[in-house]
Amino acid sequence: MDNRSVFRRALVLAVPIMIQNGITNAVGLVDHIMVGSLGTEAMTAVSIVGQLLFVYTLAIFGGISGPGIYAAQFHGSGNTEGVRAATRMKALICFFCTITGIVVFLSCDKLLVGLYLNGESADIDPVLTMKHAENYMHIMLLGLPALAATQIYASSLRETGDSIKPMAAGVVSVCTDIVFNYLLIYGNFGFPKLGVEGAAIATVISRYLEILVLAVWSHLRKESHPFIKGLWKTIRIPRDITKKMLIKSVPIFINEFLWAAGLVALTQCYSIRGLAVVAGINISNVLCNLLNVVFVALGHSVGILIGQSLGAGEFERAKKESFTLTCFSAVLCIGLTVILISVSGVFPNVYDTTDEVRSFASRFIVISALFFPVQGTLNSLYFTIRSGGKTLITFIFDSVFTWTVTVPFAFILCFFTELPIISIFALVQSVDIIKIIIGSVMIKKGIWISNIAEEFSKN
Repeated sequence: MDNRSVFRRALVLAVPIMIQNGITNAVGLVDHIMVGSLGTEAMTAVSIVGQLLFVYTLAIFGGISGPGIYAAQFHGSGNTEGVRAATRMKALICFFCTITGIVVFLSCDKLLVGLYLNGESADIDPVLTMKHAENYMHIMLLGLPALAATQIYASSLRETGDSIKPMAAGVVSVCTDIVFNYLLIYGNFGFPKLGVEGAAIATVISRYLEILVLAVWSHLRKESHPFIKGLWKTIRIPRDITKKMLIKSVPIFINEFLWAAGLVALTQCYSIRGLAVVAGINISNVLCNLLNVVFVALGHSVGILIGQSLGAGEFERAKKESFTLTCFSAVLCIGLTVILISVSGVFPNVYDTTDEVRSFASRFIVISALFFPVQGTLNSLYFTIRSGGKTLITFIFDSVFTWTVTVPFAFILCFFTELPIISIFALVQSVDIIKIIIGSVMIKKGIWISNIAEEFSKN
């Protein structure tokens, strides 16, 4: 098998995802800088809410990933009705997650935001930060239904080989977000000056426009996507498919939820060392997220390509491609490391914040950059293992490890040692090297390989 062919197939899927997510994260960066001009409290508030909503986003991602595994394999085996069933299952899962998320965020907003405001800082007002966070969160909740609907359509289109439509809809969305941020945050061209609330309104508007473009375009081009035909004539799903999808979906859903909650817990541990630390980490995350779209998109393409190979019964091909693409991802991440380190001393200066926050941000960027190859490798290993439907294994590999090793390790270092926060941050990042060793052994043994699409053809 020609490695160039594998890279080409992966990039055909990954590049549109990179472009879409890259533009989205670039807009997030612009939003962050715009809001940051309103003061450190506003910037910190928006970042905290972003962390909390990230848990919801990954819950959605995890919930639809189980049906997504089936959709990719069904597509690989030519089972169009199976793809429809998987898409309907995604809709039911997203409805449940969205209702639950809105209820939790509305009823526990102060409690959740307060988890990040325990540390002290002479230059940051926690009361004002809390006020900004509440206002921002309540408006952002209006956009959750649109976000969920977008994920349903975008994921199914990608799993059937089309990354272009989700990318184009994403581009429209982020352009809209930029324009309305400019108008509503600062009150330009006669619009009201709404500050943090304006940023939230702009995001909500852009999300509804994104799903409108994506859904209308997809249904107008049904001949290109057979599963779209008759997709919503019913929401009924065959009982046998429902049962098996749920068995695969629940571990992924719990995994993504717990993994995201683990990131929240890590940031909460770091916040004990002061609000300036939280602000510094948030600035670092905004920049790093701009570049990690490369290995995130490659991970998605790895899962889809290998899932299609497994669905077609080409097990040896799937195994070889998994090693090739994992190495490819790691090599690309080395280049990203160089880029991040080169701008680490400059980027924090664009924020209207304190020298202490800028210093923290610069050092967090460098540490995160050094571990980019580790994260890129882990991402590919995770999607490879998951592509075969071994969701319980991925659950143990990912979130169980996070909550039994990474979070306790960070908690002990933050609460019971006098180590500087920079050293703690680096030590916690290094724990992921253990996961690479475990994941590599799993891939080599092939315990992840299975054709779940074939299970239905035998029934």
